[in-house]
Amino acid sequence: MTAAVKFGLDRLLADPALRRPLAGRRVALLAHPASVTRELTHSLDALAALPDLQLTAAFGPQHGLRGDKQDNMVESPDFIDPLHGIPVFSLYGAVRRPTDAMMESFDVLLVDLQDLGCRIYTFITTLRYVLEAAARHGKSVWVLDRPNPAGRPVEGLLLRAGWESFVGAGPMPMRHGLTMGELARWFIATLQLDVDCEVVTMEGWAPDAAPGYGWPLGERSWVNPSPNAPNLSMARAYAGTVMLEGTTLSEGRGTTRPLELFGAPDIDARALRAEMQRLAPHWLEGCVLRECWFEPTFHKHAGKLCSGLQIHVEDAAHYDHAAFRPWRLQALAFKALRGLQPGYPIWRDFPYEYEHDRLAIDLINGSELLREWVDDPAATPTDLETLTRTDETRWRDEREAFLLYR
Repeated sequence: MTAAVKFGLDRLLADPALRRPLAGRRVALLAHPASVTRELTHSLDALAALPDLQLTAAFGPQHGLRGDKQDNMVESPDFIDPLHGIPVFSLYGAVRRPTDAMMESFDVLLVDLQDLGCRIYTFITTLRYVLEAAARHGKSVWVLDRPNPAGRPVEGLLLRAGWESFVGAGPMPMRHGLTMGELARWFIATLQLDVDCEVVTMEGWAPDAAPGYGWPLGERSWVNPSPNAPNLSMARAYAGTVMLEGTTLSEGRGTTRPLELFGAPDIDARALRAEMQRLAPHWLEGCVLRECWFEPTFHKHAGKLCSGLQIHVEDAAHYDHAAFRPWRLQALAFKALRGLQPGYPIWRDFPYEYEHDRLAIDLINGSELLREWVDDPAATPTDLETLTRTDETRWRDEREAFLLYR
């Protein structure tokens, strides 16, 4: 990764010619805590300081514009920004789609959201919703592009028709390998949206370059895009560990390494790892799976000592970007646990992201296929591999037309 990487926001701030089409137009910003410049100034403050830009509103997705609640699925209110005096509308509160009144507050919406490269991350769905609203209202959308920190690898089953939700914006796999700008292009094409959309691309982004493989490691500071996304290791593991949200197993919320580890008080992590190794050793490549003990301070199993496994992907000597497959690894953990403890209550039945009638694990995976594979004693890793590889090949072919960085 060269030192020349410029994110879309930094390019817009540095180049008056790039901003010229915004002159005389009311501008709104959709951003979150990780929407910062190279100097770590929040994008709202940086844009508000430009004399040629008229900021009239801002929007915050899940977890808010500046950041608020630690826990998941906690709504944020609307408010007036105390520094700039403009309304800040929540798209994770009373509404998740912008209302007509919100859309009347601007002419051009700048979208500056750091994604994690995973279908379930709700910023993707929010991007879809604002594009659809912009198409209806004749508004423009500019996506200020940022890296996909998980890089280009593709993994997971495609979301099936009828399984769209706030954690499933469309028929893509769990690890989609696109940037937000590329996703915007895909949404517009697949949803056939008539919308004026510009992508302010990055300069110098090399998603296949070591050691970051998507993130400019050592060049840009990591700022949590959501409270439990504290580092690059989490971003790499997230496409698998996010499935733990639909289970009774702890995903490490309430610890200092959320979504990098998993466990529970009543499992045997050593036996679990051995069974995973027996079932599909090739699904564990590219990382180190370490037995550990942890005690969450809040969330699932709070205050209880859990036997668990941590996924290590930070060590260059052990991490293989091309070989690491977090979705398969986590699926294998569920399969191994089902084999070791057939009656274990793996699946958590609770209201998940505004859905009450479907299991969270199915919403997360975009169908019942993963859960049914885990629960079928006759189903093998080869069965899931065959199904998944077909979906992954289809997605690689489909996304090719939307890639902006090669």
